[in-house]
Amino acid sequence: MIKIFKTAALSAVLAFSLVGNTSAQELNFFTIGTGGTAYTYYPVGGVIANAISKPPGSRECGKGGSCGVDGLIASAVSSRGSVDNVNAIVSGLRSSGFAQSDVAYWAFTGTGTMEGSAPATDLRTIAALFEEHIHLVALADSGINSVADLAGKRVSLDEPGSGTYVDANLILESNGLSADDLTAEALKGGAAAEALRNGKIDAFFVVAGYPTGSLVELASAADIKLVPIDGAGAKALTEKYGFFAASDIPADTYEGISATTTVAVGAQWFTSATQDDELIYNITKALWNKETRKLLDVGHAKGKTITPATALAGVGVPLHAGAERFYREAGLIE
Repeated sequence: MIKIFKTAALSAVLAFSLVGNTSAQELNFFTIGTGGTAYTYYPVGGVIANAISKPPGSRECGKGGSCGVDGLIASAVSSRGSVDNVNAIVSGLRSSGFAQSDVAYWAFTGTGTMEGSAPATDLRTIAALFEEHIHLVALADSGINSVADLAGKRVSLDEPGSGTYVDANLILESNGLSADDLTAEALKGGAAAEALRNGKIDAFFVVAGYPTGSLVELASAADIKLVPIDGAGAKALTEKYGFFAASDIPADTYEGISATTTVAVGAQWFTSATQDDELIYNITKALWNKETRKLLDVGHAKGKTITPATALAGVGVPLHAGAERFYREAGLIE
């Protein structure tokens, strides 16, 4: 059983600079599966990729150079989201990826929405990152004021392979609905926002850390609302699945939209048990290097919430041995 301790944040930022010492060094490429480019995973993944990278020729850490892993070139890769990333990690297609804590746990155990699938027993955690909120978006004059009002409407649940698709179906279920009770579409990010503006759909789901870029743009161009996910349906969801918790999206997170009650789930960073222990140890160390804090703070609004104090919050999939070694050395676990 891992015991978690609160500590001050260690952080990291990387200035990418290909000057100076060019001594021979083995290159190591490392991918981070994220999500759609209009959502939160992708920009946060880009910040973290920069923070952990240190290509040959970089200046020294603390001297205007990278504090990442020697010889490592990391890249954020857009994807369909959580389920896609977990599958890509297990198959070896990607080195690592972001996923919702519920999706990852069910994949690891072969339970929940992944029941019937072979458990992803090699899946391992690097860190818990930030909280993601479930956004249900509709036009302000749509007459959609609750999840129940989606019955008979044209609603995008996002693409199969995304965490949004999984959670949208769970929310419908907890409110006595299913995809059969509406006209379900599979649009992602900007495509869903554009379809809403053009009257091709009535609502869409997004699971993302706020503010998410596609919704910032949509709110500035159209009169929209966030539909509350609350009441008996939300209570049933949070009681059945401990990964979810009631939470609010603050007023004016999106232009002209008041505070909205919804449910949230954790976003976490995963890799495979087959990844080298020393590599993952050094990547975890680079993630929490004190210089990385600057990149996280300016890279995205959610970056400020990525801290060592919450690095193990809600972790349901075992830590990678390399990450566990770092957290023990840092005094975060015993």
